[in-house]
Amino acid sequence: MAMLLTGTQKAALVLMQIGRERASAVLSKLDEAEIEELTAEIVRLERIDQKSAESALEEFHAVSLSGPQMVTQGGLGYAQMLLEQSLGIERAAGVMGRLATTLAGQPFEFLQHADARQVLSLLSGEHSQTIALVLAHLRPDHASAILAGLPGEQQAEVAHRIALMERASPDVVAVVAESLQRKASAVLVPAETAAIGGVQPLVEIINRADPTTEKAILEGLQARDEALAEEVRSRMFVFADIILLEDRAVQLVLRQVESGDLAVALKGASEEVREKILTNLSERASENLVEEVELLGPVRLSQVEDARAGIVQSIRRLEESGQIVIRREGEDEYVS
Repeated sequence: MAMLLTGTQKAALVLMQIGRERASAVLSKLDEAEIEELTAEIVRLERIDQKSAESALEEFHAVSLSGPQMVTQGGLGYAQMLLEQSLGIERAAGVMGRLATTLAGQPFEFLQHADARQVLSLLSGEHSQTIALVLAHLRPDHASAILAGLPGEQQAEVAHRIALMERASPDVVAVVAESLQRKASAVLVPAETAAIGGVQPLVEIINRADPTTEKAILEGLQARDEALAEEVRSRMFVFADIILLEDRAVQLVLRQVESGDLAVALKGASEEVREKILTNLSERASENLVEEVELLGPVRLSQVEDARAGIVQSIRRLEESGQIVIRREGEDEYVS
């Protein structure tokens, strides 16, 4: 009886049957995501029964495929040969490296959909290095919510460790994951692997944090490692960086901000920031905004920070959707 195969498995099986040269030619026409998916199946299909192979070939209407002896073995070696022949040795090595991670599975997948408070409870009493390792494997928005719930002193310590973390031994990660999985009340099946730590993952986590948490983390990093804190700040977009945006981008941002929030955000802003915003409004809107700022009177600093954080979040959302480009200070100019 033939095995029940998915579409990708059938496609992989056909590639295994048509010989390396033809298979390489087919792979060379695909994008890297498709190549990785097919290669993963080739690696998994080390052995396949003849009936399944014939069934797959019939389904693909491969009546013209030649060769008296069909390949009935896949595996890592066969997959690597195909990749090297279709992509070259260097690109093949990159695909195989990513593939090895995917096949290994993600150790902390069982935490991805857990409530941040539950994860905090699970991590209670764990060493800061362990918490950093876990957060570096989670989605930035999820990790940010968890980081915000840690005590202030530990926030900075964990942030520092995430930033300095570049590689982690798979054995160590597996031991930590198994230990936490035993403590967890609900266990999910691991899926694909997430990226490990470094400065950029930390920046993405902080960017999604509330202003109070962001300030606490940056101040804590500053006390521990001034150079690292400056590097993190240089990669983050703050309200004052609005002067780095093109006028078209500023106009797009201002359409999404309530005038009241904009007036609060401008309290105490530099002349350069005020000018950047006012010149990208119509004359009437600009006059109304100046009047609204003056009528506000004294405003709490926390209100100003919240208003600015809301505008920054709008800017980040527009950047993520590709509607605007943020040119950070020190970066090369863009050419249209």
